[in-house]
Amino acid sequence: MKKPNVLFITTDQQRYDTIAALGNREIYTPHLNWLADEGISFTNCYSACPLCMPARATIMTGLQAQHHGLTGNDSNVLPMKGRATLPGILTANGYQTRAEGKMHFAPMRACYGFEHIELPMDYFNEKRREGKASTRLHGVGENEVEPVINCMEERETLTHWIADRSVDFVENRDPTRPFFLWTSFPKPHPPLDPLLQYWKLYEDAQIAPPEVGDWATDLSRAPLGFYRATFALNNSWRMTEEQLVRSKKAYYACITQIDYNLGILFARMRELNLLENTWIIFTSDHGDMMGDHRMGAKYNHLEGSCHVPLIIKPPAEFGSSVKEFAGQRCEKTVTLADLMPTILSICGAEYNGETDGTDLLRYRKTPEDRIFFGSCENRYFAVIDKGWKYLQTNCNGDELMFHLEEDPKELHDLSKDEAFAEKKEELKALLIREVERSNPGLVENGRLKVKDHLNTIGDVPRFPGLNTTVFPRDSFH
Repeated sequence: MKKPNVLFITTDQQRYDTIAALGNREIYTPHLNWLADEGISFTNCYSACPLCMPARATIMTGLQAQHHGLTGNDSNVLPMKGRATLPGILTANGYQTRAEGKMHFAPMRACYGFEHIELPMDYFNEKRREGKASTRLHGVGENEVEPVINCMEERETLTHWIADRSVDFVENRDPTRPFFLWTSFPKPHPPLDPLLQYWKLYEDAQIAPPEVGDWATDLSRAPLGFYRATFALNNSWRMTEEQLVRSKKAYYACITQIDYNLGILFARMRELNLLENTWIIFTSDHGDMMGDHRMGAKYNHLEGSCHVPLIIKPPAEFGSSVKEFAGQRCEKTVTLADLMPTILSICGAEYNGETDGTDLLRYRKTPEDRIFFGSCENRYFAVIDKGWKYLQTNCNGDELMFHLEEDPKELHDLSKDEAFAEKKEELKALLIREVERSNPGLVENGRLKVKDHLNTIGDVPRFPGLNTTVFPRDSFH
């Protein structure tokens, strides 16, 4: 039997609720809608370490951050060096393996099992050779959320370049070998700089404002430990509701541009009859708070930050089983660590090494659900069990608790409600057990050690890369 191809698509910082077919009627995503209509959507997929480098290392190794060792964006830690990786195993099994777009590996040019990679830096170098103005030196912060209009033409943008390079690969691949293509877009990660034609789709639209829980309306009394990253990275906590809605519109516009360019890739694959034997998988490395609870960015384990989309569409040649997938929703708790074993299973590639994930095509049919444990930067921790979520940070020792089944938008913190004290202690013990397993030095006398304190609103040194004319590294991903 002919081995299937795999097109693996990721975006950067795209939260779970940004696909029209999955419930968001404010956004235009026709091609992602097609994927959702033809495939199965895992509606409770989480990024256990919601940060670019750790999340991508998890995709590559099948290991959560506490096990592969990279818990932050640290280029000095090399979690994939000397380890089996998803593309490495597939290459050894006869696959053509190609990566197009943002990988965010360290060192930057490391292939870690891919036969060939093309990065955003190649796009920048190409534009420089063409005599174009440096797209890096735009003066827009790589983490700020104030929207600006991108004046470039569609064909000159990085989003289009990544899709175009992916089209070039499927056109010129070796037709005697199956392929694994990872197409990875840096958007909608800020800067929120949509092209005018995409901005116009949303400029006058009625967009719901960010959600603000009862625990976040007054920042002087909020659990500030969870705001540390927001204070460091952007001004979302200072912005008015009107400003945040404009940011949300720009965020949606960036996603719609990705969707448009995916349509170009899908159309070319259809012309080449590649959809007949190609699995398509779509997800994101983490989300974006996008003003919810007056937060921006990611890092923590609130829904906007760590809850991501995951869609798996089978090829037409999958036969009658295609009907089992079309438009289906799986509400089981899954994570990015499940992608490696799932893709290896699809490709018929055996791997007997350690992994924190499981084959989702089998798991979806089983009755059990799993406990989720998240850990980021050894600072933010969370567990989800049977619809309950408990979060704690070692900054101030702040905590939050939500009953997601009744409060999916996390509007009501139950951590201080005596009626739920027993449930909180149960979840807290579960969290401490998981932290102690992975990093016992963070626990003392059965409690999370308080690492530092943040008692003043906004009292965190700003990240030095807010203006890329001064510190352009973020643009190099």
